[in-house]
Amino acid sequence: MPRKILVTSALPYANGAIHLGHLVEYIQTDIWVRFQKMSGNECWYVCADDTHGTPIMLRAEKEGITPEQLIARVHGEHSRDFAGFHVGFDNYYSTHSDETRDCANNIYGKLKSAGLIETRTIEQYYDPVKQLFLPDRFIKGECPKCGAKDQYGDNCESCGAAYAPTDLKDPYSAISGAKPELRTSEHYFFKLSDPRCETFLRQYTSRDNGVLQNEAANKMQEWLGAPGENKLTDWDISRDAPYFGFEIPDAPGKYFYVWLDAPIGYMGSFKNLCQRNGLDFDEYFKPDSKTELYHFIGKDILYFHALFWPAELAHAGFRTPTKIFAHGFLTVDGAKMSKSRGTFITAESYLNTGLNPEWLRYYYAAKLSATMEDIDLNLDDFCARVNSDLVGKYVNIASRSAGFIAKRFNGQLAPAAADLPAIKSIQEAAARVAELYEAREFGKAMREIMALTDAANQYVDSVKPWELAKQEGKEVELHAACSNALNLFRLLSVLLKPILPVVVAKVEKFLNIAPLAWTDTQSLLAAGHAINTYEHLMTRVDPKQIEKLVEANKESLAPTQEQQSQQRHAEHQQNEVKAESPWEPFCNIDDFMKVDLRIARIANAEHVEGADKLVRLTLDVGNNETRNVFAGIKAAYDPAQLIGRLTVMVANLAPRKMKFGLSEGMVLAASDSTGKTPGIFLLSPDSGAEPGMRVK
Repeated sequence: MPRKILVTSALPYANGAIHLGHLVEYIQTDIWVRFQKMSGNECWYVCADDTHGTPIMLRAEKEGITPEQLIARVHGEHSRDFAGFHVGFDNYYSTHSDETRDCANNIYGKLKSAGLIETRTIEQYYDPVKQLFLPDRFIKGECPKCGAKDQYGDNCESCGAAYAPTDLKDPYSAISGAKPELRTSEHYFFKLSDPRCETFLRQYTSRDNGVLQNEAANKMQEWLGAPGENKLTDWDISRDAPYFGFEIPDAPGKYFYVWLDAPIGYMGSFKNLCQRNGLDFDEYFKPDSKTELYHFIGKDILYFHALFWPAELAHAGFRTPTKIFAHGFLTVDGAKMSKSRGTFITAESYLNTGLNPEWLRYYYAAKLSATMEDIDLNLDDFCARVNSDLVGKYVNIASRSAGFIAKRFNGQLAPAAADLPAIKSIQEAAARVAELYEAREFGKAMREIMALTDAANQYVDSVKPWELAKQEGKEVELHAACSNALNLFRLLSVLLKPILPVVVAKVEKFLNIAPLAWTDTQSLLAAGHAINTYEHLMTRVDPKQIEKLVEANKESLAPTQEQQSQQRHAEHQQNEVKAESPWEPFCNIDDFMKVDLRIARIANAEHVEGADKLVRLTLDVGNNETRNVFAGIKAAYDPAQLIGRLTVMVANLAPRKMKFGLSEGMVLAASDSTGKTPGIFLLSPDSGAEPGMRVK
């Protein structure tokens, strides 16, 4: 029986543009949803703009428009950007809707009836100029721990300390600059610390229950505390007027905090879809539902989705999520996205630069796994991988075969060779690839598909249709070779369709076939099947386009004359004053975390002909991935003795083209610069380490 599945992505806040970091999640979700639909499952994908809160209200006021006008405009911008990257929502809605309000009121009422809502009087900072209570992030002051100035009201970005806004020294309003006043107010709390919530959440978030990835489940148990130690605190779910949001029933001037109604927006969006499509909302949200509910989220909002949200649902009489999938963040060229470097790239700028959105979909897919690990968009690697895999391998199969079918055989195919090893390999691999898609192991799936694509190209290279076409009496062989190639191309297109929906739609038109489903991996095009004229499917990435994209996203950070003078003075002092420690200049933890160190097994080692110092290493880095690395260790090691040994490598070093080939990383070794201990000493981990493990 087909499965019934409801899928959501986290709601983007209606106060900013969609950027490439956001798209990691939406592309990941869209790929998974497209695979489910191709597999014959009834799968609905809903999302919405998160539209409430003080930042929305203040931005609208600054622009001289109403919050409703602001969120309507941003909704159009977000919808445009998602459509540009072929994210196929079944409904993209807004949390500022009657459906979300009704669901929020319903859940609140049921939690109140269950005795899980209570009111308390709290002290909170108030801006006397703007006449509103200040959220923590709108209060700034001096850190009570390290003394850093201009720190937020909840944590210090300088030393990382967490504290209450009332702990700040010399606090001021980030909105008006006024000194805030402490005032009392009655607030509404969801009693998350209630034993009923604790008992439920311990079971729900446990590793044995399987709702969360193991690393997420471990984090939940850490937040819950050891058995018998309830570390959960009650959750403040109300805000005072003025506030843009839903007013709490029977509580004039009190509004639901944005994080209460944001996840309820999933329900609101789906209810709207149900009303339009005649679906049964209760079938998906009743407590004994046989349907499946999946949330794709960033790891930074795991707390809300794995604790607050399921506790609300369970105690309000609704089903809880089947699984919650958390992913990591995006870095660009090994570092956090940066406006000054031009790597804080918006979706709109990517599209306006003329870059193909399916290039990014494929690159993300090749990097994504089922873990919470961050992924890196290396712009040089992006160009190389797209050009090699999609254009040089996949599209190349069709471009080398289609013309002969059109010119020589009236556009009709010969019988396919069902026993051709390359065809049988794809058909046999389809089930494995399906399992990888289902498990969100997209990177592994892409490696498997590209290995099959290599085999398909090897077949084309072996039969050489371009040479057969020049020889008299080879018409039958030429017809068979090109027909087999196009059948291989069709099978590979099935496997890639969740990643490349637009390209494969063009393939379907070119091959004159119905939309491809996953079961089509087990069939071939019949003899005599007529194809249409081939049109080029994809161009190569031009590095100049990437340069243009980075430049388009750079912010002008030209310093003032005074800043330039201060900088020159500081540089002069730095040159004059000798470092107090031999370890200076120090790096911070962010600098260190940019370097991705991994355990690697030396699968092969060999001398490099013509090189005095280099050894060519083939490194197994886990997940069936190998890297080619040139290491200057020839004087210290016999290559034959290195094979099978574990070592440590820098995995996110930009590939370097050398005269002997491409080096895709660096192994770590120790040496004594004083010369007292001559030699090079390759690093080795303790036994038990496995290839691919991260060194932290």
